[in-house]
Amino acid sequence: MTDLSKRSMLKLATLSALGAAALVGCSKTEAPPLPAPAPAPVAAPAPKPEPLKIAFAYVGPVGDGGWTFAHDNGRKAIEKEFGDKVVTSYVEKVPESADAERVMRDMVAQGNKLIFGTTFGYMEPMLKVAADNPGVKFEHATGYKNAENMRAYDSRTYEGAYMAGVIAGKMTKTNTLGVVGSIPIPEVVRNINSFTLGAQSVNPKIKTKVVWVGDWFNPPKETEAATSLINGGADVLMQNTDSPAVLKTAESMGKRAFGWDSDMTAYGPKAHLGSAVINWAPYYISTVREVLENKWKTSPTKIWWGVKEGAIDFVSVAADVPDDAKKKLDEVKAGLKDGSFSIWKGPIVSNTGKVVLAKDKVADDEFLGGINFYVKGVEGKVPGGDKK
Repeated sequence: MTDLSKRSMLKLATLSALGAAALVGCSKTEAPPLPAPAPAPVAAPAPKPEPLKIAFAYVGPVGDGGWTFAHDNGRKAIEKEFGDKVVTSYVEKVPESADAERVMRDMVAQGNKLIFGTTFGYMEPMLKVAADNPGVKFEHATGYKNAENMRAYDSRTYEGAYMAGVIAGKMTKTNTLGVVGSIPIPEVVRNINSFTLGAQSVNPKIKTKVVWVGDWFNPPKETEAATSLINGGADVLMQNTDSPAVLKTAESMGKRAFGWDSDMTAYGPKAHLGSAVINWAPYYISTVREVLENKWKTSPTKIWWGVKEGAIDFVSVAADVPDDAKKKLDEVKAGLKDGSFSIWKGPIVSNTGKVVLAKDKVADDEFLGGINFYVKGVEGKVPGGDKK
């Protein structure tokens, strides 16, 4: 082989080796990295639900120490229970007249979806407003008419009146009790009668005098009525009015009396024998929860809660009340709580001698809701009541 041939073959071999090396180098080249995945979008927080707006219409001032004060305590209990899930407001001293309708319509216009009307005289105005605002829930205290978006509720105040009567019957020295009445509707007449029945359960000699003032909250008239009763021989007083004026009058005249709707001890500590109180909180909290959970519905009859449901109690019994009276009170309270005791159980006779409830018969709510007579022992006639 010639030198030229050898050089050609070496050159070819060298070129082949270089080509192979280039191919090997190319085979080791890495692919460009894949792009990093985009971060998952963060979900926006769900919008916070708007709070339920709740309004109360009060017939008296929140500082009346009685009826309206008790309702406002119930309103505050709602705020404490539900926090920022609710917003509450109230209008006080709303008359039982056409003005009540105006106030409730204004409450609707302000965006309230639950409205409480807290006195009997609001019933017809509330029915009108409810009919025009089907998206709002209405609650009417002490009434008896319901609609698709309105229901009536009440507390069995007559249970508190009966318990007060048990104490009064033991504490009276003249056997004459006095009651300052507000408006002669069945609720109030029922309370007067129950007070008398409670007193007669421990003292059959009891008689009860009544003076009507024609108003729920009118301290001057309440004072005048209490004074008249005391001058007429009554030494223990109860009222179905909303201020502590009756208790204050008893204190100033050296007689005894009870707190009504709220604990009124502070208004007349020497005169005070105990207070028949209403606790609206259980019902109000239950109702608001129903609305928040879309479970609210109307009722064919009014919802009526008492001692059994924690809505009625008798508190702050005076130290000088005898032990046998306290024992009797405890027995009555326990019986009302477990259902073993009925206040309105026959025989019960009106003050005209008419048997209104036969022996061993227990009054139902329909009977209790239509009482328009005085029981035996109550003097006089119910204004506009039973003439028989």
